[in-house]
Amino acid sequence: MTTALLIIDVQHALCSGEHAAFESRRVIDRINVVARKTREAGAPVVVIQHEAPGNPLEHGTEGWGFAAGLDVQPTDIRLRKRATDSFHNTDLQVILQAHGVTKLVICGFQSEFCVDTTTRRALALGYPVTLVSDAHSTVDNAVLSAAQITAHHNETLANITSFGPRAVAVPSDEVKIDVS
Repeated sequence: MTTALLIIDVQHALCSGEHAAFESRRVIDRINVVARKTREAGAPVVVIQHEAPGNPLEHGTEGWGFAAGLDVQPTDIRLRKRATDSFHNTDLQVILQAHGVTKLVICGFQSEFCVDTTTRRALALGYPVTLVSDAHSTVDNAVLSAAQITAHHNETLANITSFGPRAVAVPSDEVKIDVS
C-alpha cells in the first residue's frame, strides 16, 4: 500500500486577513510535521492550490501563493484546481495512479468545502483516507464556529460507510505513512 499526502489550499488568502482560517499557524505547523513524515517515507506529497479569477485566490496573485510557513519542497507535486473537489477537472487521479497510490492522507483548508469534498470523492474513487484531525480548519460561519465545523467534519467523514473505503480522523502526531 502506497500513501500520498494531499495538502489542500494552504494559501496566503486563506491564512491571513479577513479570510484567515481558525488557528491557521498551528494547522500549518501540523501539516509540516505530516509532510516531513511523508517525505521521509518516500511517499508523494501533493500540494494543491485553489484558483478563482477575480477574487483573492486569483492565479498568480499574492493571495493565491502558499501561506507563510508552509514547507513546500521542490520534490512535491503541485496541482492547481478550480473546484472544491481536488479531483474535478485536474490530473490528480492520473498522478496518484502513476505513483501507485492506494491510500490518502488529507489536510488543509477549508474543512467544509475543499477538505470535505475531496475526502468524499477520494472515498468514492476507492481510496481509504486518513483525515488529519488537527490539520484542517476553516472560518466561523453564521451558524457554527470554525472549531465546531472542524470537529463536525472529523466526526461526519469518519462515519461515512456507503463508499466501502473509510476515512479515519487521526491527530497529526499519530499519522502513519504506509509505503510498500
